[in-house]
Amino acid sequence: MIFSMTGYAIATRETPQGSFSLEIRSVNNRYLDIQFRLPDDFRRQEPAMRELLTTQLSRGKIECRLNFSPSANTEHAQQLDTTLLEKLLQLEQTVKTRQPTASSLSVAEILKWPGMLGKDSTTPAEESDEISMALLQTALDDFKAARIREGDKLKSILLERLNQIRQLLQTALPRIPALIAAFEEKLRTRLEEILGSNENERIHQEITLFAGKIDVDEELSRLQAHLDEVERILNKGGAAGKRLDFMMQELHREANTIGSKSVDLEISRISMELKVIIEQMREQVQNIE
Repeated sequence: MIFSMTGYAIATRETPQGSFSLEIRSVNNRYLDIQFRLPDDFRRQEPAMRELLTTQLSRGKIECRLNFSPSANTEHAQQLDTTLLEKLLQLEQTVKTRQPTASSLSVAEILKWPGMLGKDSTTPAEESDEISMALLQTALDDFKAARIREGDKLKSILLERLNQIRQLLQTALPRIPALIAAFEEKLRTRLEEILGSNENERIHQEITLFAGKIDVDEELSRLQAHLDEVERILNKGGAAGKRLDFMMQELHREANTIGSKSVDLEISRISMELKVIIEQMREQVQNIE
């Protein structure tokens, strides 16, 4: 299977303490980059969540966001931690003594201070480890399934582009012998006018030299071999993004060489179409893990 690097999944659960919601989303990236958006009370779970993600994902910029909305009963149970409040106010006074221009803490800032709203022994942070990890695994399963579905579509697109390139090569290949023969005849006539018909050996050397410079048969053969390798990588599946990106560079190099050697308008046109299709493939490959 081919895996896309873009994906999205969400998992939710309702509990007596409140509502849990966990989202995973990703975009393209050269490496695995995981970022978490967790409430303060859930920060301690980040190492375990990161370990789970790194064991099942290999590339992409991943964002994992956990939201928790306390139930009405839990909110009523919240009480202000007066001891912590006193300590915070004392610290604020110390700061103002040394920095008189410092602004005062607002009520909202005080209430948002970690641990300021005291909770009973059934706080979400203490009971939610298992719930959050279960949600993460559920979302991760859906996330990987979404990446597989998109990966299958990318594979189909790339295989279609491979067939388009093969059709162009089938158009180009029969033209090469006739083009070389016509070029050799034209060059022979021109050299005989310049050097005279008695310089057959030198004329033959010049024709061989220049004919080699316009012969793209070798490039076409390598291009076909690269196409077979790309198809093999796609069918094998797995983390194929970097290998496919390298193959796109090789395909583009051969297409460029064919264009630079061409002395025929049709071959030049085919070369341009090859580069357009390869660039389209390269853009799609950027999405593959």
